[in-house]
Amino acid sequence: MIKQSINSKLRTKCGVSILALLFIPSLAAQQPLSSVESILSFEMAIKLAQKSDPWLTGNFHKQRSIESMSTAVSTLPDPKISIGLANLPTNGFDFGQEGMTQAKIGIAQMFPRGDTLTIKSQQLRIQSEAFPFQRQDREAKVAVTVGSLWLDAYRVQQSIALIEKNRSLFEQLADIAEASYSSALGKTRQQDIVRAQLELTQLEDRLEKLGQQKNRFEGMLSQWLTKFLTSNDSVETTLYSDFSLHDIELSHQIPQIDLLNNKLVHSQSWLNSQELVQYFTSHPSVIAIEKKVSATKTGIKLAEQKYQLEWGVSASYGYRADDPMGRSRADLFSVGVTFDLPLFTENRQDKEVQSAIFKTEAIKTEKLLLLRQLLGSYSSAKGRLLRLKNRQNLYTSKLLPQIHDQAEASLTAYTNDDGDFAEVVRSRIAVLNAEIDELTLNVEEQKLNLELNYLFIGSIKTAMTTNNMNYISSGQYAASAGEK
Repeated sequence: MIKQSINSKLRTKCGVSILALLFIPSLAAQQPLSSVESILSFEMAIKLAQKSDPWLTGNFHKQRSIESMSTAVSTLPDPKISIGLANLPTNGFDFGQEGMTQAKIGIAQMFPRGDTLTIKSQQLRIQSEAFPFQRQDREAKVAVTVGSLWLDAYRVQQSIALIEKNRSLFEQLADIAEASYSSALGKTRQQDIVRAQLELTQLEDRLEKLGQQKNRFEGMLSQWLTKFLTSNDSVETTLYSDFSLHDIELSHQIPQIDLLNNKLVHSQSWLNSQELVQYFTSHPSVIAIEKKVSATKTGIKLAEQKYQLEWGVSASYGYRADDPMGRSRADLFSVGVTFDLPLFTENRQDKEVQSAIFKTEAIKTEKLLLLRQLLGSYSSAKGRLLRLKNRQNLYTSKLLPQIHDQAEASLTAYTNDDGDFAEVVRSRIAVLNAEIDELTLNVEEQKLNLELNYLFIGSIKTAMTTNNMNYISSGQYAASAGEK
């Protein structure tokens, strides 16, 4: 009886210690690990990535280059000046010996065919109009890429935090098992001690694996956070970053990204392709291709100008010296017009027009392929999100409560000398795995919201909102999210 009483007291004390570890928040969760200034939030990562993206700068310079060229091509070609000596006698090279000898200066001006200059300028101007939409699309893609990397890094960071929190519990379990085994008062066996130590070792291995993933995502994320400075008078570029390229500290709250077209996405009914395509025709990437199509259509008009005549005007003035007798000679003036005759058009002009037409049709297929890709991406993301929502509801309403109940039941049975130590360990591992799985589901939901918001940036300017506030990056794409 005394032995059983002592055994019961020991198990009750152990149970209280374990429950305290389970339900008392850790100090690490209450206190930030680093200063606020060094914490990289979700919205900050996207803003920095968009602001520091060299692609956007290069795209802007390309636009300015084409805009400048559109002005240049609308100008007539420069006139040509010719200076020379004509009909100089070779038997003495005397300038005044022959009447036909003259010092000649001439000027010639060519006039391109039809409206070639105007159409070329129009074509380049239309091409330049595609670049702002390309930058909008790029900013949106950067938001998806960097946001997804941040969320992956966040998932790893929080998984590490969960394991670290539970490691102290397993250490306590190991100590309790060893104390119970040493006292020989309970049913604790040597294999229970080995099992507890094994679980601690496996937790260490999981932490190392997560550390590898953390380094991977940090490296991929750091490339987007690196800024560049280029001097106007130098081709050298300076790279720097406001954040460490290693061991990046993320905020400890998951962003809640507001889903655009929420009713459409969460509706159980699925629209057909004809109804859905209207949501994507105003997407920046689609508009950029439409500008490309318009430019190639202008190329057809440009090719048709090859049927027009190309004109040229030339004029020259010839100075003649006095004759050998000292008599004055009249100077000479010449003027002329040149033009070509596009008579043999079958293998040149006709083929150039056909080539321009085929090029336009090829660009149209690019638009169709892009629309099909957007439709497919929407179908995939919506289906995954709806399934994920079902899993989240299952975890919240049934799985997590059941797993916690199982853990408490196994612990209660063990403290009452009616349970197995191995079952306590297994139940706690199940709780840890379920918490990590729930974290993964929550992160995956935000990543899917990112993907879906990218698809609707054409119809709605803001893609994410934070606390009912919009953060617009580079004046084009809202890259923000509410953190709760």
